[in-house]
Amino acid sequence: MASERFTAALNAQIAREFAAAHQYVAIGAHYAAETFPQLSEFFHRQAEEEREHAMKMVNYLIDRGAQPDIGQVEAPRQSFADHVEPIALALEQERTVTVRISELFAIARETHDYLSEQFMQWFLEEQVEEEAAMGDLLAVAERTRSVPMLLEEYLARETPGERPGD
Repeated sequence: MASERFTAALNAQIAREFAAAHQYVAIGAHYAAETFPQLSEFFHRQAEEEREHAMKMVNYLIDRGAQPDIGQVEAPRQSFADHVEPIALALEQERTVTVRISELFAIARETHDYLSEQFMQWFLEEQVEEEAAMGDLLAVAERTRSVPMLLEEYLARETPGERPGD
């Protein structure tokens, strides 16, 4: 069984992963309403990915004999000043998740829960990709502040965050 401290921290992260998915759905809906289909689809894919992360954590706890505690999800932010603001929010969210995932890794190591440490390794690697993708998207969004459709064109051409072989 995973350590109690790790289990409690992972349960808190599960709620944050679902909250991130919820926020990304809201961002995707915002972009859909603003007629930015590429941005909408990008964030809806991100939402599904965050949900998959949460479920991976839920299943890990079950496999280790611990009880998942899904927790509550607060209402997401739904209105934004321009096409750049949601992406800046998403990058900040990803940076916060990186800190939390690193804390989980440290808890696993401190409690000598080597299986959980190994489990968290995948998430550490994933966060490098997530931050890079949002950082790149934000950089392009800021450069296209006056002509947001150029960001749509960028997304139609590129798939930020995808690595070869994905």
